[in-house]
Amino acid sequence: MNGFFDIPSDLQHSYLGLIGLHLREALLPVAAGLLLALPIAQLCVRFRWLYPPVLGVTTVLYAIPSLAFFVVLIDYTGQTELTVMIPLAVYSLVVLVPAIVDGVRSVPQETLAAATAMGFGPVRRYLQVQLPIAVPAVIAGLRVATVSSISLVSIGTLIGNQGALGNLLHDATIYNRPELAWNSVITTAVLAILADALLVLLRVVLTPWMPSGARQRPRTAGRPEPEDAAR
Repeated sequence: MNGFFDIPSDLQHSYLGLIGLHLREALLPVAAGLLLALPIAQLCVRFRWLYPPVLGVTTVLYAIPSLAFFVVLIDYTGQTELTVMIPLAVYSLVVLVPAIVDGVRSVPQETLAAATAMGFGPVRRYLQVQLPIAVPAVIAGLRVATVSSISLVSIGTLIGNQGALGNLLHDATIYNRPELAWNSVITTAVLAILADALLVLLRVVLTPWMPSGARQRPRTAGRPEPEDAAR
């Protein structure tokens, strides 16, 4: 068991340090993607003609293999965390934009009319009425984007990015220590499960007005699901 947590010195981090760096490289892109997706989704709701091209562009960008994305960026950002995090933020848009758009569009027109009658402007109505009602859909998108990002960070080891748990896979081969590979796989899976559970809990906390039976994940049929880590 000691060998399982015995991290090679070339990584310059402890086991907990690797977990912290892995989460940083995975969660910051999702947060950035959410910040970008919110205004983009609002524009798509307000101007319906804009939604198909936006969805098309994000889908095309998602179709770019992550390794190819890293190679293109490495000339500009080097072997840094930024090279890994930029593609992950872009990938999150293909899930978050449709989730927010669908959630906002599900708000009843009567509710919007009542908010407008109370003097709510477009921005205030979006932030205080539409987004709170769209929380279940937004959280569903965040769950997919977060789990996908946690798994895809490991690919950064192929460009020499130090810090993420994926580097344990490389060192498992170099030092002939298969326990390091198990460490990487198991820890990444546990982190993804815990992150997903926390988001489910957040959804429950933010939607006390919903009956438990109605808190199921919205349908995402027809959309690309970025859970696959082998891009």
